[in-house]
Amino acid sequence: MPQAASKKVKTQSLYDRMADVQNLAMKLNGYKTSLAKYLGSLDLPLTKTSVVLDAGSGTGIVSMAFANSGLAAGSRIALDLSIKSLEVAREEFDKTRATKKIRIAQGNILHLPFADETFDLVLTCGVLEYVALGDGLAELARALNKGGHLVLVPVKPSIVGSVLEIIYDFKIHPIAEIRKVATTHFTIVKTDEFPPRDPISWSKNVLLLRKN
Repeated sequence: MPQAASKKVKTQSLYDRMADVQNLAMKLNGYKTSLAKYLGSLDLPLTKTSVVLDAGSGTGIVSMAFANSGLAAGSRIALDLSIKSLEVAREEFDKTRATKKIRIAQGNILHLPFADETFDLVLTCGVLEYVALGDGLAELARALNKGGHLVLVPVKPSIVGSVLEIIYDFKIHPIAEIRKVATTHFTIVKTDEFPPRDPISWSKNVLLLRKN
């Protein structure tokens, strides 16, 4: 089996096994509240017809954060490699009116099952660590409309990040590298850090990118 295919199978199997535990952990760590607050602070040109993708949605925390952010959107899709994670996400979405209409899709972040320039906004959190950075950013750019935005929430180099690398078997991309590679397809609007009091700040940074 080619290395890339083997990595895909390994990652899918990992998240299929731990979807329920991952969902509980994400509920308890406050990520949803922090992300909702951050997204709500952004001045994004979204309307009720905007199409939004949560790329590598896992059990749906980012999609639920977006729903709580106050930002406008029409069609919303949560995509993940792990079928079990998507099943858990669907159960969570069905509990709340604001999220029950989110569509789910199973797929690979490197081969999104969508046409070019489909989305006005893409959200992705802790996903590009599993793939070659340039390939991942190129595929997300392909699926974005010109002028569309990517909210990228990468794992940052830190003690917590190093532990996560071992647990989840991924590779952290330094922020300087992300900024450099991103300029191939995007304009960097800003790079932010979450407030130190928020648990998400222990392991994540956030970048707002606009497709060129």
